[in-house]
Amino acid sequence: MQYNNKRQCNMLSKEEFKDIYKAHFGAIRKYVFYCCGDMDMASDVAQDVFMEIWVKRSSLKDNHIIPLLYRMAKLLQYKNYRMKQRQMDFEQRLINMDNVALSPEDEMRFKELVAAYSKALKQMPEIQRTVFLMNREDGMKYAEIADCLQISVKSVEKHISAALRLLRTKLL
Repeated sequence: MQYNNKRQCNMLSKEEFKDIYKAHFGAIRKYVFYCCGDMDMASDVAQDVFMEIWVKRSSLKDNHIIPLLYRMAKLLQYKNYRMKQRQMDFEQRLINMDNVALSPEDEMRFKELVAAYSKALKQMPEIQRTVFLMNREDGMKYAEIADCLQISVKSVEKHISAALRLLRTKLL
């Protein structure tokens, strides 16, 4: 079956998906590899791109799948890069903290703060917590969160604001 970039219906069929996958997986992986220099990450990102396409196949309205593949690959690669960078920064801070001895009182305060933070997160409504963690933990921008959760950017702003208010009251 020949892949037709201009589909007549909205739903991407299994055969069309297979054709797109066979034709473009290698190119997408190569593109990501050129961006990041890590073949394992490139393979993971390329796989994630096609997983997203498969999941969203019923809602795809764009007749231009190929540019969408590259855009998704670029965004996922940046997201992975940012996560890796944050992880390395966190590990570096932990190494630096190991060199600085905390007093037992400081350790106790830190543990109390972590417990209060976890408790406050559990008290948040699910959507609020999800939006907050996507922004603060995953480093996603408001527009990315809105697109991912299919809500407006204003809703994302509202949820972040409410989460910060709750954290302020619970942690102070």
